[in-house]
Amino acid sequence: MAFTTASGIAIAQNTNDIDPKLTEVWDPVPPVITPSPVPSDAIVLFDGTNLDQWTGKNGPAKWTVADGVMTVAPNTHGITSKEKFCDMQLHVEWRSPPKVPGKKGQQVANSGIFLQGRYEIQVLDSYQNQTYSNGQAGSVYKQSIPLVNAMKPTGEWNTYDIIYKAPTFTDEGDVQSKAYVTVLHNGVLIQNHTEIQGGTTYRGKASYKNAHGCAPIYLQDHGNPVSFRNIWARKL
Repeated sequence: MAFTTASGIAIAQNTNDIDPKLTEVWDPVPPVITPSPVPSDAIVLFDGTNLDQWTGKNGPAKWTVADGVMTVAPNTHGITSKEKFCDMQLHVEWRSPPKVPGKKGQQVANSGIFLQGRYEIQVLDSYQNQTYSNGQAGSVYKQSIPLVNAMKPTGEWNTYDIIYKAPTFTDEGDVQSKAYVTVLHNGVLIQNHTEIQGGTTYRGKASYKNAHGCAPIYLQDHGNPVSFRNIWARKL
């Protein structure tokens, strides 16, 4: 005895009676890319030579560039990517400066990566540096605690690989689906398809206050000379 589903595939008592070609999909064919050192379909946001892909608060970005690395120039404001993104894969490498005696917690190598300029993945030296858990490195700041602390020792390079699903909104401006983020810190999963509750805020509860479309990435100047290199993103 056998019957046929809506898809036309016969379900039989003996599955050997089913033609395997019925479940082969040949179109579309995934495009071919070269994967390294940077995926050939990626947008390179910083290659170690200049800040041409970034702007400052009121003009050119004022962070420093030397030896393939860009570093926050404290109190010059954050920098914003010229390119706008919605869903994306983002790769960022960052390094904390040497610790300063007497500085601890949120005072140590504080910066942030703001997806769509609103949703912060925290950058902080969390190596033997205690602070509130939803504010340590790899947290969705003030929202989601990382699964583990995968921080390398102070002064070594850390890597974030971020898979981001942007929120969507109805025509009336209401949230249709919230944003989600997956983060690997130095190759270790620390945010697993985490639901983002709204725009990052220091005080109060996060919420989606305004509907928006694709928007730039923002790197924060929190007054600490944090360094970055090898930044690229793939639009998904």
